[in-house]
Amino acid sequence: MHAQLVLYDGFDPLDVIAPFEVLAAGSDRMAAELTVTLVSAEGPRAVTAGTRGLALTATAALDPTKPGWVIVPGASGPIAGDPDDGIQTIPVLLAKAAETELTPLLRNAFEHPQVTVAAVCGGSVIMAMSGLIEGRHAVTHHLGMDLLEAAGVQPVAARVVDDGDLITAGGVTSGLDLALHLLDRWYGPRIAHAVERLFEYERRGTVWRAAGTPPVEA
Repeated sequence: MHAQLVLYDGFDPLDVIAPFEVLAAGSDRMAAELTVTLVSAEGPRAVTAGTRGLALTATAALDPTKPGWVIVPGASGPIAGDPDDGIQTIPVLLAKAAETELTPLLRNAFEHPQVTVAAVCGGSVIMAMSGLIEGRHAVTHHLGMDLLEAAGVQPVAARVVDDGDLITAGGVTSGLDLALHLLDRWYGPRIAHAVERLFEYERRGTVWRAAGTPPVEA
């Protein structure tokens, strides 16, 4: 089982580090093998985040055929500004990521039944801009929900949205909840609970799924 966390230029550091630590801790607490790796579409390289020039190192190329999870973070940067003036806003960074080799790799990942694609914050916007999740249920940061809807995605205002082989989470800190849900769904609640106790953190909100009795609109 592999957890591949994707780095691209301008990524948000916490979107990567929060699930990385949760999944690494989960791996340490069970006999099942879970390999947690930082990857990029281009292969091994130092990748600069959108926050103060912080860099993380991708140690491998994203392999869309490896069984497990591919986790795409959002971007970090200014919310507003004129791109013509050279301001790399978050929407610009997300659009640039969508124009890289990341998109065909993610498309390939969706085609493999043993791969689940996940996203934190603006990671789902990258997939929406690429036309990969049209008609699917997803969430992103509350400021980007209109971008999902404009791309034909069905936005859901939940902390974590589980749509089968697509699992998305909202704002930056929701990467913790996303990773704990992944551990719970694949390895069970005892592993997830052990990691919660280690980090002294409890998951927030109900994971949304298209199941059960639909609510009546007030």
